Amino acid sequence: MVFGPVLDVRPLFRQEREELLGLLRSLSREEWSRATVCPGWDVHDVVGHVLNDYVRRISGSRDGFGGAVFANDETLPSYLARTNDEFVRAARQCSPELMVELLGHLGPELDRVWESFDLTGPAALDVSWAGPGPSPAWLDIARDYTEFWVHQQQIRDAVGKPGADRPELVHPVLDTFLRALPYTLREVARPSGTAVRVVVTGPAGGTWCAVSDDGSWRMGDGDPAATVTMRPDDLWRLATRGITVAEARERAAVQGDPALTDAVTSLLAVVA
Repeated sequence: MVFGPVLDVRPLFRQEREELLGLLRSLSREEWSRATVCPGWDVHDVVGHVLNDYVRRISGSRDGFGGAVFANDETLPSYLARTNDEFVRAARQCSPELMVELLGHLGPELDRVWESFDLTGPAALDVSWAGPGPSPAWLDIARDYTEFWVHQQQIRDAVGKPGADRPELVHPVLDTFLRALPYTLREVARPSGTAVRVVVTGPAGGTWCAVSDDGSWRMGDGDPAATVTMRPDDLWRLATRGITVAEARERAAVQGDPALTDAVTSLLAVVA
């Protein structure tokens, strides 16, 4: 399969949420107002966005509710930017205490939604950054895990309180983002069997490989024509554009085919 083996992150949602709620309960009013890396959003706004994700997922996947519709000629990025902004603005009427209560209340219900999915069945929402066409449910679910975890890290960065950084929480984020490798390499044509390896250092890291296969790419194994080595923090920040492609290339160690290493170090795992 192009995306590689099934990744089941469902047991991790509760752990990630406990870390988030503990963090939020520790914040002062001033810290809730700290600016984040998300343009125009403070900590309160990022929490409102996470709450929007909970509400949207439960409404859509549990209740079959379509939610906001696309405007005429609206692209997916512009649709998401508009609807996310609408919810975040409305959530500014909510106290931090209420938002923490809502996340704590809705989280277990969202866990039940994830458990209802057949991991190998079709996704409720296709993962566009991993390629066009249908996505498997497991990748859709893993994509949401990465979003929740990354937003928590953005809050932690804003308030200077690191955490939720145990390898068992971080590794699945890296693993999910690197399933975008085949799509990332789509413009680089190489003979079938050509392989690209990504090595992420540290306890949360590992080794991933993509292989050219009859004009396209898939996750697989092979003798690499190029290798990119990165630290975990640099990889997830690149994938979410917390750092630029240029910054990622400065920090990475690369070997082999430069067109392949350049493609890997442009990896994007968010809708933009």
